[in-house]
Amino acid sequence: MHNTDQAEHTQHTGYATHTERVQTWLDASTLHIRFNNPARHNALSVDMWEAVPPLLAQARDDDRVRLVVFSGAGEKAFVSGADISQFEDMRAAREAVTRYEAMAEDALTGIADFPKPTLACIRGYCIGGGVNVAIACDIRIASDDAVFAIPAARLGLGYRYSAMKNLVDLVGPGVAKDLFFTARRIDAAEAKALGLISRVGTAAGLDALLAEYTGAMADNAPLTIAAAKAITREILKPPTELDMALCTSLIRGCFESADYTEGRTAFMHKRKPVFKGI
Repeated sequence: MHNTDQAEHTQHTGYATHTERVQTWLDASTLHIRFNNPARHNALSVDMWEAVPPLLAQARDDDRVRLVVFSGAGEKAFVSGADISQFEDMRAAREAVTRYEAMAEDALTGIADFPKPTLACIRGYCIGGGVNVAIACDIRIASDDAVFAIPAARLGLGYRYSAMKNLVDLVGPGVAKDLFFTARRIDAAEAKALGLISRVGTAAGLDALLAEYTGAMADNAPLTIAAAKAITREILKPPTELDMALCTSLIRGCFESADYTEGRTAFMHKRKPVFKGI
């Protein structure tokens, strides 16, 4: 979709940001959030971090949205890290560091806590903060020309607990320490083998691969998916913090929904179900 088409689509769907460096558009039941800083390989500037939480807050209550997809503009990068041109201004003083980290934390926590499915569609460089965005999502797909790295150890940066936990939860402590301690770059094939991403497609086939997911989320029962996402979060908590009552309530809600009736009826009549999330 061309940028002009995206802009027109945004006007009609109500999704807009205060910065041109984040593009948004609604395509059927998928909200696309695209990082648009191609001159710096989509490095994340302050305004880009700030744009994410309001969009997710709006999408959370929008019944049209069943999936949020994050991507990067152009063919060279998903996100190449932080926009270091802002470091001197933003990170020179302790207060500025705190503010910058808080903005990143708000955005990443917002993605991780979002109740609907999220997907990172990765092409090209996925470095540092780009990896953080990707691992905050539920699903990660990538083109075979994607490159991944977490270069914090080469920059002297401290990494937040939440970002490290997301990485360890996803790939395990051994792989997380390997990638973090060495700061080495890996290609898409190794990223898939390590569990960092789910699937790899060719650059030309990435749109088709993404369409599999947008189609599945449009077709499948949203209450079932939301329950699975919430219960997975409970599974990852320490046993003392597990909310089993919540898990039981979510499952009961699925069985008592109109969508469950629709699913059974469609199965018996050998037709495609039409789920409404109720």
